[in-house]
Amino acid sequence: MQQKPYLKEYPNAEGFFGKFGGSFVPDAVKKAMDEINVAYDLIAQNSDFITELRKIRKHFQGRPTPIYFAHNLTKKYGGAGIYLKREDLNHTGAHKLNHCMGEALLAKFMGKKKLIAETGAGQHGVAIATAAAYFGLECEIHMGEVDIAKEHPNVIRMKILGAKVIPVSFGAKTLKEAVDSAFEAYLQDLDNSIYAIGSVVGPHPFPKMVRDFQAIIGVESREQFLEMTGELPDIVTACVGGGSNAMGIFSGFIDDCVELVGIEPLGLGSKLGQHAASLSYGSEGVMHGFNSIILKDSNGEPAPVYSVASGLDYPSVGPEHAYLNAIKRTKVATISDKEAIDAFFELSKNEGIIPAIESSHAVAYALKIAPELKGKKILVNLSGRGDKDIDFIVEKYGYGE
Repeated sequence: MQQKPYLKEYPNAEGFFGKFGGSFVPDAVKKAMDEINVAYDLIAQNSDFITELRKIRKHFQGRPTPIYFAHNLTKKYGGAGIYLKREDLNHTGAHKLNHCMGEALLAKFMGKKKLIAETGAGQHGVAIATAAAYFGLECEIHMGEVDIAKEHPNVIRMKILGAKVIPVSFGAKTLKEAVDSAFEAYLQDLDNSIYAIGSVVGPHPFPKMVRDFQAIIGVESREQFLEMTGELPDIVTACVGGGSNAMGIFSGFIDDCVELVGIEPLGLGSKLGQHAASLSYGSEGVMHGFNSIILKDSNGEPAPVYSVASGLDYPSVGPEHAYLNAIKRTKVATISDKEAIDAFFELSKNEGIIPAIESSHAVAYALKIAPELKGKKILVNLSGRGDKDIDFIVEKYGYGE
């Protein structure tokens, strides 16, 4: 009997990828998640929904995004061919709109009036605010005060789009606390709102649902790469915080003989509190309603984490990433702040593409391994553009001269 394609097999009906995933939430939230799951299963088979989503992707988002051969960097580093999946050219400047438009369309189908979301780097916030404006929905976005200061251009964009931005002032004032705050707000209004989770994290069905919406990256990439080169890439790599952009591109190659590498933020070093490399240094545990790999402190609680990239600053990782790493289908590597910032300037000055700091982690990995892999081809998911980061970059690192 032929084995089912991976994406049809996982997760199971309860939302588990092996032992990872599931739904560890209070009964009231579980009921709301079950309602979302039933609605999603229904519309995922509905040709009208699929047609509408395709129309949005083509005429509003500007999909498909292209694959670009980075000829100058390939020549400079003298080894593997470096290719970029240009999600930075997706409307709003990152991959996030792929699932935000899907979640908002689902909310509309369910009769919800309000979208509640968290954001770190602000790209998810901008995307959900965009989706809310498109569909005529209210929008409330929770963002840590540290990230509000760091990602000021995206905060302005969210407000211009009509969203209400809620500053989060407790704890580390970054992404984990933004999730906590958004979840609390959602609990107060389960009937009228939907919590539009920003990555392949959270209770079932969000890890599956966000992956499915982001799978368009992988579908396009596989087809485009074959058309460009006549073969599949040897390595596909993407940065991993929660992991939506990585699952999006990995999903297109998961049943192929292609190496899939997730890049985690090593930050300032390997000591706890200096990085946000969950898969590299974490252990199993439950947080935000799902079982995965978590960075923990001495009390077994989620540890403080750090990354120069606000979108990677999270103490856990999507359960599907935990599963794929556990069964050795994917590999994990780490990139430090310095390596990511160096790659940010390398791509900017050599190719004329200013990347998001998050995406720069994956670019850095490609530049690191390319010299030793002559004749190979590396596909990097360039998950976002760096407009949001330029004030912070110039203030802290100058112009990379």
